[in-house]
Amino acid sequence: MTVLALLHRSHRWFATTFLAGMLAFVMPAQAALEIDISGGTESGVPIAVVPFDQPGGVDDLARIIGDDLARSGLFAPVARDAMPGRPASPDQLRIGDWRAGKARYLVMGQVETDGDRLRTRFYLIDVSSGQRIAGSQISAGASEDRSVAHRISDIVYEELTGDRGAFSTRIAYVTERGSVDNRTYTLQIADSDGANPRTVLDSPYPLMSPSWSPDGSKLAYVSFEGNRSAIWVQNLSTGERYQLTDYSGINGAPAWSPRGDKIAVTLSKGGNPDIYVIEVDSRRTTQWTRAGAIETEPTWFPDNRSLAFTSDRFGQPQVFRKSGPDDRARRLTFDVPYAAGPRISPDGESLALVVRDGGGFYVAEQSLDDGERQLLSRGGGEERPSYAPNGAMVVYAAQSGGGSVLKISPAIGGEPQTLSYDQGKVRDPVWGPFND
Repeated sequence: MTVLALLHRSHRWFATTFLAGMLAFVMPAQAALEIDISGGTESGVPIAVVPFDQPGGVDDLARIIGDDLARSGLFAPVARDAMPGRPASPDQLRIGDWRAGKARYLVMGQVETDGDRLRTRFYLIDVSSGQRIAGSQISAGASEDRSVAHRISDIVYEELTGDRGAFSTRIAYVTERGSVDNRTYTLQIADSDGANPRTVLDSPYPLMSPSWSPDGSKLAYVSFEGNRSAIWVQNLSTGERYQLTDYSGINGAPAWSPRGDKIAVTLSKGGNPDIYVIEVDSRRTTQWTRAGAIETEPTWFPDNRSLAFTSDRFGQPQVFRKSGPDDRARRLTFDVPYAAGPRISPDGESLALVVRDGGGFYVAEQSLDDGERQLLSRGGGEERPSYAPNGAMVVYAAQSGGGSVLKISPAIGGEPQTLSYDQGKVRDPVWGPFND
């Protein structure tokens, strides 16, 4: 059940119960998301990522780096058949040949194996000057080739934009597969491009609304085991978990605060779905909203004190802001009949959300300064977005035929990349923090 469907239905939706079963934690996944690169990124800075000189059995590092950079919307990787050469190091580079082409920057490198280790050397070159901008050697385990590629992408991105890259981060999401009578739900985590998935939970019970702790060590999520909704918190390294809430009615939409000391949730223990804030250590619970409407989908501002949330207090879902339980709710969205699923950008300056435009539901980004809004998606069946930790990209679920996929769109606008899942439906994606 999606967040959008939740807000379309009456309070009875929140009381719906599901069958329950056994849970498992952190195991290899059976199926990975597959990246489908479609559309163009002609508006980005042209960059050539030359195929690395590497042994067989190693993932195509240049392909991964190029896909990463394209996903940001800031770069347009040059097609391989348009490259005038295949240099792997500066001494092999004939810079004059490259100056006649499109590329403004050039990435090249080589990989050597040493037992169960990989040694990867890469170089970032400014084509116009021929000077090396960055380059280093990365040593890693033989199974960490994709991780090495993401690290190189992060370095290139930061050198050329001045902002930290987020390609080495992770996403969490929920999958649903099987027939109505034999359905399985999984909570998974994967690399930011959908590769290397791990199953955190595998259950016949519906799972939804994962939320990362700010240090990336835990996930809060909703499970319907025991014929009722409850919010759980699980340690990703040990699998240990505890039940955060078990009130009658709705227990939903957990959102970890930026400092990790609080979790905002939606509870209906008072008879109406409202926003509450739970202090993680003491479990002290404070009610933040009392408007007599459906109040859900809380999300924190970077100040660790303010929340944005969805409310239908004026008849249709709109986004509001509150800075405390006694603060007046201030409306943030106007000029659209429907606005829901808010997420605040890491710098606190923008809002990603779902809006109704014509007959469809689209992901959009809105400036919190002047309210200006732009659409980031085009399909018309999109769901709640989540920002990358550097704010450069958003991930969201989208309807596709009879199923669903994940899409990653540049926050500046542009063609999305699609992460498809051929085993069933995939939904509720949320981007994890930097791996500090």
